[in-house]
Amino acid sequence: MRYLTAGESHGKQLTTIIEGLPSHMPLTKEDINKSLLRRQKGHGRGKRMQIEKDLVEITSGVRHGYTLGSPISLVIKNDDFKHWIDIMGEDPLEGNTKIRRAISRPRPGHADLNGAIKYGHRDMRNVLERSSARETAARVAAGAVAKSLLKQLGIEVTGYVKEIAGIKAEENQQLSSKDRQEISEESPVRTLDKNVEKKMMDVIDQAKKEGDSIGGVVEVFVEGMPAGIGSYVHFDRKLDGRIAGIVASINAFKGVEFGMGFEAARKNGSQVHDEIAWDKERGYYRKSNNLGGFEGGMTTGMPIIVKGVMKPIPTLYKPLQSVDIESKEPFNASIERSDSCAVPAASVVMEHVVAFELANAITDQFPADQFPKLKQALQDYREEIRCF
Repeated sequence: MRYLTAGESHGKQLTTIIEGLPSHMPLTKEDINKSLLRRQKGHGRGKRMQIEKDLVEITSGVRHGYTLGSPISLVIKNDDFKHWIDIMGEDPLEGNTKIRRAISRPRPGHADLNGAIKYGHRDMRNVLERSSARETAARVAAGAVAKSLLKQLGIEVTGYVKEIAGIKAEENQQLSSKDRQEISEESPVRTLDKNVEKKMMDVIDQAKKEGDSIGGVVEVFVEGMPAGIGSYVHFDRKLDGRIAGIVASINAFKGVEFGMGFEAARKNGSQVHDEIAWDKERGYYRKSNNLGGFEGGMTTGMPIIVKGVMKPIPTLYKPLQSVDIESKEPFNASIERSDSCAVPAASVVMEHVVAFELANAITDQFPADQFPKLKQALQDYREEIRCF
């Protein structure tokens, strides 16, 4: 499975094309719209989320509620485009018409300057429109399709917030994926810890008041993945490595951990590695899950636990100093409409990109042209490894 996205932040639409999904899999636009709505929520979101109502249109690859096996194309219209037609329209400008809202002052921490240098743009709107986190709506749409596949295979994927601006959430480690989803859905900041919810909201409000932004840590919890998915044979087939790469590709993400993550560097091996046990019902299992469900680039059958670190959003209402690329004079960086904190929304984005990578690994390892055959193959494999 693979997908491509296209579209600019204030352009006509976002487009996603997914290839490699099995035929005969139940899929409706409601499955995708639920995820798109979740991405738009969260305390700290800016005015853009009040303008857009992200709804998907399935334009190919699905007939009468079932996938065809051909590429699936998804479209999300940008409602705000009607206010940006003369700025973002595709038609050539006449005469010496000045480009409205051209940008020559790059924001520190954003793709503006590096992208302008790479592609030779004097107007950095040509960079920021595509590098904007608005593109993650298209990735969530792709991930929602993958989540639908996984769910029908008995695999649940849930994302939530672990930390915002140094305020850390505690949690019951025994919570199921379903419990985690229900609790986080009820929280304005998508945390599992009600005791810190208000503190997180307050620090977001304070950052907004000061024209600043804050980051945090999000976590994805996966239940139902059988052991042995991925491979140790080649570095680029290690599933935890592929997940780490896809998480780091999310806008503003700067770190990835599995299980106890960097804390493992401060402990002895006897305190890190998960002891192996076996019983008739479960087959092989681990007595702990410090490694977050991975060993040797493959799943262990334990829940997958992966964390992502999101830096503060670089668009600030009290902008940092920059340099105008035309005059080379120092100026304050350009200001674009933005969030003070997008960590709750980022947990939804991470949930969906991880889901796609897991679905990709499943369809890569088992016969996947037809969904019923994939489902049966995975069921047979689960029974096989239980009796191994």
